[in-house]
Amino acid sequence: MSQNFPIARPGMRIGLLGGSFDPAHAGHAHISRIALRRFALDEVWWLVSPGNPLKPQGPAALADRMARAREVMPDPRVKITDLEQRLGTHFTADTLNALQSHYRGVNFVWLMGADNLIQIDRWDHWRDIFQRMPVGVLARPGLLMRARYSKAARVFANAKLPGWRSRELAGSGAPQWCFINMPMSAESSTRIRAAGEWKSPARGA
Repeated sequence: MSQNFPIARPGMRIGLLGGSFDPAHAGHAHISRIALRRFALDEVWWLVSPGNPLKPQGPAALADRMARAREVMPDPRVKITDLEQRLGTHFTADTLNALQSHYRGVNFVWLMGADNLIQIDRWDHWRDIFQRMPVGVLARPGLLMRARYSKAARVFANAKLPGWRSRELAGSGAPQWCFINMPMSAESSTRIRAAGEWKSPARGA
């Protein structure tokens, strides 16, 4: 394995949580802990992206966002990574393809909030994400109905695993996906930035 890549053994069950994490906050930590338990994962890897193609303004410096993420999530079962930058990928589908090639035999699960389920059909090769690995969707405040009737939920309706079987997801293979309800946090990176609570040195703040 390449230097500074996380170590993972064949058979491990690892959740992948991607995003700009600009900044990471308690909500990210909360859903990671829920995912570890509800999907019976060994680890969760945060994929802190160099940038988000769907956002017009670039995020804070990657090093600052990584440092903030480590402060917010000190749990050793959660690895803070810059794998997208190391792999040279720009879209989620490409990142997942590269990770599966690097980590043969690892049972990956793509993790995302219900907000991303609603708009994932805007992502590059979004169907490939579902076809490549199981997907775990975590509830977000006020989005249950929109997520339930989203395009992705309708396209892959026949592959949905009921919430009470969530611990089976990592070993079920693609295109299985599972939506779980949970105690929710209304925290968001957008609110933190708007309130001036996230001061990245690279932004001169």
